[in-house]
Order: sequence, then C-alpha cells, then structure tokens
Amino acid sequence: MRTVLGAAGLALMALGGLLVWDQATHWDVLIWLVGAVVLHDGIIAPLVVAVGLLTGGLKNRGLLRGTLLTAGCLVLIALPLLLRPLPTNNPSVLPLDYVQGLLISLAVLAVLALLLGVGRRWRGRGSARDVPEG
Repeated sequence: MRTVLGAAGLALMALGGLLVWDQATHWDVLIWLVGAVVLHDGIIAPLVVAVGLLTGGLKNRGLLRGTLLTAGCLVLIALPLLLRPLPTNNPSVLPLDYVQGLLISLAVLAVLALLLGVGRRWRGRGSARDVPEG
C-alpha cells in the first residue's frame, strides 16, 4: 500500500510540475517554493525546536507546547490575509477585519488552554486528597 501511495504521490507531483512549467510564471513559482523551504528550515523549524527545549522543564509542557503550536498555525493561516495588497475595487474580496479575527482566535485559544490547565490541576489535587494515607 505504501508503494502504491508513494507512486501516486510522485505521479501527481510530476503532473503538477508539468502544469506549472507550462505557465508563463514558472520561475515565480520556483522562487516561491525555494522561499518556503528556506522559511521553514531556516526559521520555523529552529524556532519550534528552541521553544520545545525552553519549555522542557515545565510541569504542563505538553499543554503549553500544544497551545503554542496551535497559535503558530493560526498565525500562519492568517498571515497571507494580513499581508494582503492594498484594497481592491471589489469590497467583497477581503471584507473582514482579519487582525481582529486573529486576535480573537488567539484569545479564545489562550482561555481554553488556561481552563484546561486549571482543570487538570484541580483534578490532580482532588485525586491526591481522596487517596487514603497509610
């Protein structure tokens, strides 16, 4: 099954490469792809490793790491909308306030992580009190 899926993936990549190569902007796509690799391998991956190492000694490090990873994904998803070009003549193209939406999403994520952390701590205290000594 792995071989079949790998072959299908390679075939689709080859098809995508052929379709891009037929376009007039194939060099722009190549520059964008190289930039994406450099951005990931040069900035994002080392940043994730550094945060993982810095949070290694914390008690709820899994919750913190998951929250930070989710926040990073939200920022990466919103980044193209935040860096969009100047407004167009068509007001329905990007009609929302994406900065406000991102800040609300990050606030909701922080509150949920805080509530989950408090719930874990409260549950841990309750189970420790219920265990009889002796």
